[in-house]
Amino acid sequence: MARPDNEDNRSVALYWDFENLHASLVEDRYGEGTYGKTDNRFKVQEPLVDVQAIVELAASFGPVAINRGYCNWQFYGRYRDALLQGAVELIQLFPPGASAKNGADIKLCLDAVEDIQRFSHIGTVIIVGGDSDFMPVSQKIKAAGRTLVGIGTRRSTNRHWAKSCHEFRYYENLIEQPPEELPPETPAAPPPPPLDPAAEMLRRAVHLLAETKGDPWVNKGSIFHMIKRLDPTFDPKEYGHANFPAMVKALDGIVEVRKGDSDQQVRLL
Repeated sequence: MARPDNEDNRSVALYWDFENLHASLVEDRYGEGTYGKTDNRFKVQEPLVDVQAIVELAASFGPVAINRGYCNWQFYGRYRDALLQGAVELIQLFPPGASAKNGADIKLCLDAVEDIQRFSHIGTVIIVGGDSDFMPVSQKIKAAGRTLVGIGTRRSTNRHWAKSCHEFRYYENLIEQPPEELPPETPAAPPPPPLDPAAEMLRRAVHLLAETKGDPWVNKGSIFHMIKRLDPTFDPKEYGHANFPAMVKALDGIVEVRKGDSDQQVRLL
């Protein structure tokens, strides 16, 4: 059956210069130059990257066909569960010399160029990393008629690289900020009710589509495809709903539905 948003469902290729992003977050937290110290770099790393947030952003552009992370993974075992959950293919890169540079950016760029030449179904290329080294590959990707999206931290991203993308997202904006702590004299609020998995999935899907489209109203027909990108195992029947339309109708407390030109439209309340 043809999907209602065929153009939007062209495949996505996601490439991570993982150590680049992780190092940026380390230095944001502990100070500039912290990660570069030998004692800090060559040890088991504390997980700081929100892998799922980036995977979900990638899925909002279309089905993720390629999801590769480039890194010297021997120090990143604590990311194991997050990487498995995000279905990231790990590309191991050992530093070849005393400089301890693993060459992730070069390998990543070569693979990206090869992939867009081989796979015509790739419509969007997403590169996670802030180095200016990615600028040459941006020209190749754009010349091939593909959409280029960059992701990096605000502090460590080279501005020329960011401007060479069709769209650039700062990592900090992808992460939901924790609520501010109540002052001591304020009575503690009652604990929130347990999350309804179906409601949470619907909220995430509509939010991601709205962010990508730049419009709070999204086509109802696109939402279930977005949900299946986020979780291929999702089935409304497991949560007491006969089908997806029945699920949306039952969850009218979190979404509003209106008639559109060719499909119903939905937005978060």
